[in-house]
Amino acid sequence: MEGRTPDDVRVVRPVQEGAVVDFEVLEAMLRLLMLQVQGRRLWVRPRVAVAVPCGLTDLELRGLREMVESAGARTVITVEQPIAAAIGAGLPVDEACGQMVLDVGAGRATVTVVSLGGVVYTRTLRVGGDHMDEALIEHVRNRHRLLLSRGMAEEARVTLGSASRLSEARTMWVRGRHLESGFPRALELSSDDVYEAIADPVRQLGEALIGCLERIAPDLAADVAETGVVLTGGVAAMPALDHALGEATGLPVITAEAPETATVRGASAVLRSPGMFGSRGRSATRSMGG
Repeated sequence: MEGRTPDDVRVVRPVQEGAVVDFEVLEAMLRLLMLQVQGRRLWVRPRVAVAVPCGLTDLELRGLREMVESAGARTVITVEQPIAAAIGAGLPVDEACGQMVLDVGAGRATVTVVSLGGVVYTRTLRVGGDHMDEALIEHVRNRHRLLLSRGMAEEARVTLGSASRLSEARTMWVRGRHLESGFPRALELSSDDVYEAIADPVRQLGEALIGCLERIAPDLAADVAETGVVLTGGVAAMPALDHALGEATGLPVITAEAPETATVRGASAVLRSPGMFGSRGRSATRSMGG
């Protein structure tokens, strides 16, 4: 719907860059989702697990829980998002061994080291699918004088995107507005264009991993050097991202199975067995990155 609505219709994204920006709209959306899940059993209020960023205060957690309860939840369990992603990726989070997880979503990326069921170090970057789309829009505007919509840029990134240059370039047709004539125009976009556009965001991810190793304890760094880095999040499915980050850092990097749903699977596991994983939503860890 974005970019295609009349003046009296507004497209709203209540969660942006991992943060809630519109509680009222999010509550309405959650209420609708709960009705869809419950079906005719409207008298049974569901239990809900919410993956939250690291470092939320007790007041922020309380406000989030109250909002979800107002949307129709019977019980609300909060779990820190990196912990949920690690559990969903199948990592042994409760062991005394450092495990590094890089979660790359739409609005942000989070690099986290987990040990003994808690977050040892975490840093959040403003690097994600949305930022890669913006970089591609800027690249096509500067090189081809064509203005793409966000939706078209996302489609091109998903279709052609790769963190390494392909041996045989692929192409697809994209449509946008030509900046000089002002008329719609089609362009055969190459995978090389997408690779060049997203090279800087990929570089930032590699630098974040190296910076993490420099800031954690030597024993944890040794653990990570042995166990490697696990990629989760929707952008983690990009071809060759694990290979590019491995070359940049010298670490073994693997992509979790179905990385786009790893956090959901982890939150679901906590919801089913909260005692097994502890009260991670109440952890006292704080984010060390901006």
